[in-house]
Amino acid sequence: MHKIDTRIVGSAGEHHVLSQLLRRGWVAAKAPEGAPNMDILVTDKSSRRLCAIQVKTRRDIGTDKGWHMQPKHETMIADDLFYVFVDVGGKPSDSTACYILPSRVVADSIRECHRVWLETPGRGGRPHKDSNVRRFLPDNSYIRPITAEGSQIVGELYI
Repeated sequence: MHKIDTRIVGSAGEHHVLSQLLRRGWVAAKAPEGAPNMDILVTDKSSRRLCAIQVKTRRDIGTDKGWHMQPKHETMIADDLFYVFVDVGGKPSDSTACYILPSRVVADSIRECHRVWLETPGRGGRPHKDSNVRRFLPDNSYIRPITAEGSQIVGELYI
């Protein structure tokens, strides 16, 4: 399969999440390009609660099957900020999986995983060098897929 620009893959993930929210009756819209820390804004029909969603999308490439993150994600914590991790698979015919987590869980996980990685020797026993790369891995036990069988509850936000 030919290489697809990561911005296009990211946009596909954002539109998928937006579509899923709208299908479930939420009022949702893409945030303006360049909006800090959010890709989608969502509220209920009565506008009682407004939430921001940061979408991270991956294809089935690479060895660890994780999502690219940055050091800023270690401190992006707010009660009304959620992440939706989207896995679009490797081929257009693959099904898309979505995982939703509160920002505190994501920040804590990224911070702890990076700390452990820095403390664990690399090849030849050499220490890892710090960088701006963070990975959020899908094998964390608290990530639950959104399924057709039922909605997942995150705070008061149902998706």
